[in-house]
Amino acid sequence: MDIEEQQSKFAIHAACREGQTQKVESLLNADKRLISRRDDDERLPLHWAASYNRTDIVELLLEQKGVDIDARDGAGWTALMMAASLKDGDSLVDLLLAKGADVNEKTNNGQVALHFAASKSNLDTARKLIAHKASARVKDKRGQLPLHRAAAVGNVPMLRLMLENRSPVNATDMDGSTALHHAIAEGHGDTALVLLKAGAETDKKDGQGALAINLAPDQKIRSYILRAAEEEGIEIEGS
Repeated sequence: MDIEEQQSKFAIHAACREGQTQKVESLLNADKRLISRRDDDERLPLHWAASYNRTDIVELLLEQKGVDIDARDGAGWTALMMAASLKDGDSLVDLLLAKGADVNEKTNNGQVALHFAASKSNLDTARKLIAHKASARVKDKRGQLPLHRAAAVGNVPMLRLMLENRSPVNATDMDGSTALHHAIAEGHGDTALVLLKAGAETDKKDGQGALAINLAPDQKIRSYILRAAEEEGIEIEGS
């Protein structure tokens, strides 16, 4: 297939990316089957509209007969996962949840939408997902919970949200790292302190045999964590 043929075949995908609502409508009126056309990445028009935050087009697509709101692309991503990854995707998340999108669908790597919301520090989105029964206890294929993601990016409110929703504080990923390991390794002292107060075990070693406190990137962060823990009456193994 030459470039011109490919562009013609996937014209609706391009229109979704570019926010051309009228063109999408026109293409669908001409051929309803386009709603189910997948491109070389196994993406449907819905995936492209969602990933570019084209809420109007997503709404238009969801009104069409035969559309699957939970359809997965080649990597296993759904429209909701894409929306959860956007910094300004609140309206789109609201729309997809209102239309019944499954919050616990998994990618090929085992991630759910909550993993992406945590990674991108999209707190409002994470709250909405949990309100729609998203589980904070799902591990991906690397053994990571959304809690691990929240710890790695140092988002304290996100971390608290995961803990409030029964995320196990001492769960380890495939590298043997707890959320505390991730928080300290990334230099997030305040995040580490929240985890310590929540019962994070300081004697757990990762797959390389390292205690969390020994992963501090510099002495300043190490000292801050030790001092703050001491003030809270928390003993840290390896200090």
